[in-house]
Amino acid sequence: MSENSNKVAIVTGASRGIGAAIAERLARNGMTVVINYAGSVGPAEELAALIEKAGGKALTAQADVSDPAAVARMFDAVEAAFGGIDVLVNNAGIMKLATIADGDDTLVDSEIAINLKGSLNTMREAARRLRDGGRIINLSSSVVGLYQPTYGVYAATKAAIEAVTHVLSKELRGRNITVNAVAPGPTATALFLDGKPQAVIDQLAKLAPLERLGQPEDIASAVAFLAGPDGSWINGQILRSNGGIV
Repeated sequence: MSENSNKVAIVTGASRGIGAAIAERLARNGMTVVINYAGSVGPAEELAALIEKAGGKALTAQADVSDPAAVARMFDAVEAAFGGIDVLVNNAGIMKLATIADGDDTLVDSEIAINLKGSLNTMREAARRLRDGGRIINLSSSVVGLYQPTYGVYAATKAAIEAVTHVLSKELRGRNITVNAVAPGPTATALFLDGKPQAVIDQLAKLAPLERLGQPEDIASAVAFLAGPDGSWINGQILRSNGGIV
């Protein structure tokens, strides 16, 4: 805990689901956590209160990651509040599904704007501002490898994130900053479960050899490993946290 006690982490899209689990875990590990959210402040404030009640340190920061000016303002505010930033977790993302033939411009543009451009916006700021010894952890997806129908645009954005992860890890040479990605498989979040019949959920749970869905805490554990002292020699890697599904 003491090794993380002066560390400051920004977690994007952190008000619910996997992002909330990551924020909670990093706070439990002793980091000051900035809970980024795009729209609704309520869940973000509730999570911050929960973390504070458990003895951690957290504050909320509104910013649409697809807006580079908003991202820069968020980094400015965090630096002003805490004197620096050590960890960026790029969790914010959307998933809209359609075949390549049926995917309209709105679907394509929105997924690229948030999943790819949004992560590039925050990585650009982090590359310029992170304190030496920092960590950048991107969220990819195990759809890169599964390549199921209707996931084409989403998989394309995540494949791009993996490519940028490798490149940025090399560009930050000499600053002791690691850049990695975690690629979850099917994970039991409201976003994932909503609208799916139980039979489909059961089928997806059986796909991995470990025969269950991932939990948000499983993904948070992988992120915490990469963000903490035990992950210091892992760099430019994609950690497929998916129970062996691919």
